[in-house]
Amino acid sequence: MLSCLAYITAVAPFATASVAPVAAKLDQAVALESLRRARREAAHRKRRVIYNNDGNEPVYYCSKATPEELLRIRTTGLEGSHVDSIFYCTWSSGFGLFTHNTQVGEVLTGTDGILAKNQTAGFIAQGTDPLQILVNFGKRNGIEVFWSMRMNDVHDGEYPEIFPRWKTEHPECLFGTKESKPKGIRDGRMWAGVDFGRSEVRERAYRFIEEVCENYDVDGIELDFCRHYTFFRCHAAGYPCGKEELDQMTGLVRRVRLMTEAVGLRRGRPILVGVRVPDSVGYCEATGLDITRWLDEGLVDLMAVSDYFQLSPWQESVALGHRYGVPVYAGLSESRIRGDAGKQRNRLEVYRARALNAWNAGVDGIYTFNLFWKPDHAVWRELGDPEVLRRMDKMYYVAYRGPSYAGIYLKDGERFVHIPTLCPERPVTVKAGQPQATTLTVGDDLAAAQAAGLKPDLRLCLQVDKLTAMEELVVKLNGQVLAEGMLAEDWIEYRPAPDLVKLGDNVVEMSVAPDSGDAPVIQDLQLRVSFGKSP
Repeated sequence: MLSCLAYITAVAPFATASVAPVAAKLDQAVALESLRRARREAAHRKRRVIYNNDGNEPVYYCSKATPEELLRIRTTGLEGSHVDSIFYCTWSSGFGLFTHNTQVGEVLTGTDGILAKNQTAGFIAQGTDPLQILVNFGKRNGIEVFWSMRMNDVHDGEYPEIFPRWKTEHPECLFGTKESKPKGIRDGRMWAGVDFGRSEVRERAYRFIEEVCENYDVDGIELDFCRHYTFFRCHAAGYPCGKEELDQMTGLVRRVRLMTEAVGLRRGRPILVGVRVPDSVGYCEATGLDITRWLDEGLVDLMAVSDYFQLSPWQESVALGHRYGVPVYAGLSESRIRGDAGKQRNRLEVYRARALNAWNAGVDGIYTFNLFWKPDHAVWRELGDPEVLRRMDKMYYVAYRGPSYAGIYLKDGERFVHIPTLCPERPVTVKAGQPQATTLTVGDDLAAAQAAGLKPDLRLCLQVDKLTAMEELVVKLNGQVLAEGMLAEDWIEYRPAPDLVKLGDNVVEMSVAPDSGDAPVIQDLQLRVSFGKSP
């Protein structure tokens, strides 16, 4: 701004006619700086819980096309909860099918197959749509509303009912066909993904985002790069992305930022840009996402990390975002571990444990995805306050999601996993003379809980196969041998004293005697923390 003033002073004596347009540019510069200040303030507003609603209620669950019915399913009741922000996805399935009234993409009005209950056409016939209804709800209740776009969703690779007409007309933009799938990705639907290496794909993505920013009074937009993780043909073929791909995607994100500023200036209020990305710079870059550059150039305002898998401790993502003044949100998606182990990890007590660990790591809030509990569920009034969580029962695990998904979307993607992985997907065999150790992160300060009059009851449980006698297995917690374990089916349960469990990382070591013929397999490990009130 000072350079603009200096320029006006210099030219005024010689070119009076040029003062007016330069003054106009100065006014624009002042307005832009004001907008950016407002944007920085908005970026750092309180977001205890960001609730990503993937927007399938008008397609699957609404019995009629009314605002009340739409809001009843996942929204009404969030008022007064910890949910400060709703990120609403109008499907964006198949790269261009939406439940909002788009002119750039295609409106999802079909009623065949999985779309049998689809009410989208009914909403639009009334002059509204689900996104507008959510925006109105947010305004009434002081809840921030973002539009969330899944950058390369490929559910249409499985369900032909949601395969967009545009893809049929532009097969050259896809990674393959149903009969000829890309070789480097293990998600069988990924043939339907679009190649962001093509300018027409990037242009189309940009126009989707621009249309929403111009037509809806959203507080921000989210570029969801976790649905799904493949964006370039080289990556789909099994090769990491390089500078060309990184520059192409950065160009798109930069263009989105400039557009949101232009629209923000016209409406007099900023539009924030959020991203959801893997929680590893290396993994991001291998898939074409130059997240560090985006942060360095100020292209994004907030960042949510992790989805199908977690790669790094939360502290790493927090340090990255905060280095550039960008708030970071821990993504707590549902566990994709199969069987009962996965069901157990999707319990409320586990979400409490995960959330408290994330808060302790310094995150700015909790981001939920595929968490479709009713709006009046306790989860929306617990996860956003670590002080509330500290006095609630929990279940901690070494690994909440298996690492295998990291390799589904990136060849050798598991090389980026830098957290413990013990779970039924990655069991550990304990052989004679080869003790095995793992780390269990515990968010509870049990000494403080006892000082506050609570009575923590702890149960450390190991799921073990191929164990003939319980005494053959020696388990240490932070260096102390645990005794008097009880065996029930394939689980051993110990009752460690609260003083033995530390706030933060705890080391669990498992070994067998040197002369033991057994080689037990540790399938899983959990710590249950229950609180009892003092008399």
